[in-house]
Amino acid sequence: MFFRTLALAATVGSALAQRPANISICDYYTTALLKNNTAANQRTLLTLVVNTAAIGNYTQPNVGITVPGILAPAMVNGTAVNLAPYFTGMLASTNRGGSMGVSVNFLDGGGATPLMMNMPANDTSSNQYFLINHLYEYFGVLLGCSMQGGADYSAYEGDASQYEVHKFMQLSYPEVTYFIEQVGMSAASFGVATEDVMLVGTALMNAFGYRCEPPMTIVPAQGPQLQSICDDETCPLSPNATCASYNGTIPKPGNATIPGSNSTGTSTGSGSKTTGGNTATGSAPVATVSTAAGATIAFSFAAVAGGLAAMFL
Repeated sequence: MFFRTLALAATVGSALAQRPANISICDYYTTALLKNNTAANQRTLLTLVVNTAAIGNYTQPNVGITVPGILAPAMVNGTAVNLAPYFTGMLASTNRGGSMGVSVNFLDGGGATPLMMNMPANDTSSNQYFLINHLYEYFGVLLGCSMQGGADYSAYEGDASQYEVHKFMQLSYPEVTYFIEQVGMSAASFGVATEDVMLVGTALMNAFGYRCEPPMTIVPAQGPQLQSICDDETCPLSPNATCASYNGTIPKPGNATIPGSNSTGTSTGSGSKTTGGNTATGSAPVATVSTAAGATIAFSFAAVAGGLAAMFL
């Protein structure tokens, strides 16, 4: 799926000149899509990419690439993947409980509806607002947004170690792969060149997709930190593994006892550590994912750029 998507992106995005090596992905595509490389426009670009990665295609125009979205169930190389329970509060999988995972509903700010309006949430106090804003900021660092750090696009000041954030999720390789694929497909749907999509995907996998990664610096101001989020036995071992730095005894998260926006539900003990996808049972409410997905492939990159400029300028 991902490589077929990249082939399509290469075809529909051929009108875009190659990005110069001395210009970051963020700066280049902000100018290409939104004309002016300002902090506000860089945040808009990251809003489009993050929101589309989360819920799937919701904007027109795009280049006709279908993005199911992180919240949609999927199959990855024959393995069923469903990331939604980590976001709905169904699983005791966040790090807010100290020594154990607890349930937090990260869709408590309106779910998909505000994201489809290019907003993080329908309020400024929900878990959803906190999470989505941090994603805008974190991916701004990853993509090299040079204007980030002021009132129009704040710098990332969240948790420094993504391992500490995600350790109670005990994500599998198919789960991490699907997350990264959706980010790449989201970027491709806006005409980001195949080479740049591959560059981003490789960087994300190298940073987060190996078990027992040694400390590395993602946010310069935060220095080297443990960053592995792929932690179960299906995850490839880092060539420079430092497994002693990680807690290898954390089980897969079980169903939360009291799912809710600020629940203190803890693991029921049913989530044993396995080599498959998430082991949760039950029926979690899954956020609505758009199935419109760019009905045709007739859009050119120039049309996408013009359409987005008309929307935001």
